[in-house]
Amino acid sequence: MLKNLLIRNYVLISELELQPSSELNIVTGETGAGKSIMLGALGLLLGNRADVKVLFNEEEKCIIEGAFDISGYEIEDLFKEEDLDYETLCLVRREIAPSGKSRAFVNDTPVNLDFLKKLGQRLMDVHSQHETLMLGASSFQIGIVDAFAGNKNLLTEYKKLYKEFKDKEAELVDVTIQAEESSKQQDFNTFLLSELEEANLQSGEQEKLEEDLKLLENSEEIKSKLNQMVSILSESDQASIAVLQTVNKLFDGIVKYSPSYEKLRERFQSIVIELKDINGELEEAEQQIDYSPEKIEEKRERLSLIYKLEKKHHVNTIEDLIAIQEDLENKAGANSDLFEKIEILKVALVKLEKSLREKAVKLSNQRTKVIPGIKKELELLLKEVGMPNATMHIHSDTTELGPLGIDKINFLFSANKGIAPEELKNAASGGEFSRLMLCIKYMLADKSSLPTIVFDEIDTGISGEVAFKVGKMMKQMSKNHQVIAITHLPQIAAQGSAHYFVYKDHSSKRSVSKIRELTKEDRVKEIAQMIGGEKPSETAMKNAKELLEINE
Repeated sequence: MLKNLLIRNYVLISELELQPSSELNIVTGETGAGKSIMLGALGLLLGNRADVKVLFNEEEKCIIEGAFDISGYEIEDLFKEEDLDYETLCLVRREIAPSGKSRAFVNDTPVNLDFLKKLGQRLMDVHSQHETLMLGASSFQIGIVDAFAGNKNLLTEYKKLYKEFKDKEAELVDVTIQAEESSKQQDFNTFLLSELEEANLQSGEQEKLEEDLKLLENSEEIKSKLNQMVSILSESDQASIAVLQTVNKLFDGIVKYSPSYEKLRERFQSIVIELKDINGELEEAEQQIDYSPEKIEEKRERLSLIYKLEKKHHVNTIEDLIAIQEDLENKAGANSDLFEKIEILKVALVKLEKSLREKAVKLSNQRTKVIPGIKKELELLLKEVGMPNATMHIHSDTTELGPLGIDKINFLFSANKGIAPEELKNAASGGEFSRLMLCIKYMLADKSSLPTIVFDEIDTGISGEVAFKVGKMMKQMSKNHQVIAITHLPQIAAQGSAHYFVYKDHSSKRSVSKIRELTKEDRVKEIAQMIGGEKPSETAMKNAKELLEINE
């Protein structure tokens, strides 16, 4: 329940703080005094979006803070999911900076609005005149039936399983798309791989081919020059080797005179031997050179294929092409993995769908059982709030698996005798809608763990004895739930455990909204003014006292 509410620098509120009762809290005041402003501030605590226009003082930040006693709420798992510290006294705070930046905190830890909304739904149930539109929503109507059927745990299990099912379904779609795209790519990859495999590329091949081609293309020039070299060294009249051999013979005539001549001859003989070896290799090289147009064309074609493949794959070496070939081989395996994953997902989906249907059928059976009881109880309550001829029909049908099961539930309502029940959006006025919603909340109060219920002028369109009965229903609800009711009716105001008065203070340069808790004497005066106007008569004062005494 809400233990403390602080509002600072919000719309017409400079600063406001109150500690509501754990039972029925009445909020009254003149139109425009600020009652709805308080409701807007509560909305920020529950995750509504903020606007910098709400700042009372545009140079200061706005702060809305609520302290909630959440012992017994069974929401520890919600805190665990967000890795937040759980404390039985939960502090929720919203801040809006002059820059427009909004921040949210739970127990002084920053949180996002999605989490704040989840938490807010477990802290407070705010019913305003606009909320009656929700009553026409199928999900809201199913929620009413589930509350009566006690389906909370089963529905939680179903939702968890349904999420898993939808996640798997989405994954299957994603993997199938991948597989289809991969198949299209695979056809192209297979062609590329086949082309590379057919090329039978060898590491270092390109450099060897380029070198061989250079030799072949210049073979005539090379052969001519090698011939000239061999001729100069060994075949001409003045062949170098023959000349050197003559020199070697001349050494024979002088080596006997000095050891130094012997050493010189040894060195000279080494040169002669080396030159003979070079000459032999030149002769061999010259014999191997063979000008062949066929071989030149063959190597050109091979190199042309390599260059074409390199250009096609945007690389510069055979090694890069070999790496691409290996990658294409791996991708071929990966594609088969995708199709295997598709089959695994299909099997998992069949199992999940079977489990989902079993739970959905169980949910549906339990819903069907309680529908007659809901109809009967609602019609009795509607008589209590001044609609003796109201009738309810709750139509139930089954459909495909959805987020809430297989049921399609539709509440049909008629406020008048002899008029066939219709869909809620067509069948009720604003006041009738409000009373219908009150009856539903009253029925749900004991079946819901929601501790704080807020009614914003739910009494629209009623008066007299009906208003008194509406107040009684709120008071009964407050025995198990904290109730905050904004009202204009004295019959309801008199039944509160605590009564707060919202008013505008015009004593400063700028009007501000304020709130104060009324004493018993103050309550008599306020209720009398609600009965008889700003200057109530003695009769109005007496009636106010009687209303308060009746409800003590």
